[in-house]
Amino acid sequence: MKKTIVLLMITGLFSAFTACAQRPSPPAKVSETTSAGVKITVDYSQPAVKGRTIGKEIAPFGKVWRTGANEATWMEVSKDVKVEGKALKAGKYGIWTIPGEKEWTIIFNSKSDISGTAYNQADDVLRVMVKPGKSASFSERMTFKIAKTGVVSLIWGDHQINFNVK
Repeated sequence: MKKTIVLLMITGLFSAFTACAQRPSPPAKVSETTSAGVKITVDYSQPAVKGRTIGKEIAPFGKVWRTGANEATWMEVSKDVKVEGKALKAGKYGIWTIPGEKEWTIIFNSKSDISGTAYNQADDVLRVMVKPGKSASFSERMTFKIAKTGVVSLIWGDHQINFNVK
């Protein structure tokens, strides 16, 4: 009987680890300390383009998007900062976006540890507008990069969305 219980427990653990390893959108995390001494961390999942069109089949233009896959993407800043010139207190924030052809809205939400479908506008702390650009090369998986200057870049497909954190 004990052997059966132990075998079932091992099988259950193996199944759980296998399920996590086979996530369609793998987890990623990037962190950088800027030249101004601000530590910026972004934790997200990396959806793939898979032949779809950004702004249409995925991350539709004009609609709030969780900016990733699976759980909500979050960003943490170690000090009070200005994002695109607007004040943001030190802390951890859910990152949502409203993609657009000519402008993207970056949303910092007070709820960071939630599912990717639990967005509530009432919890927004800050919204900034930025112009999208074209990435230097095609990126199948959504990727965040953080420069020492404080520029945070979301790169996906042939899109690149930058916002300044100072």
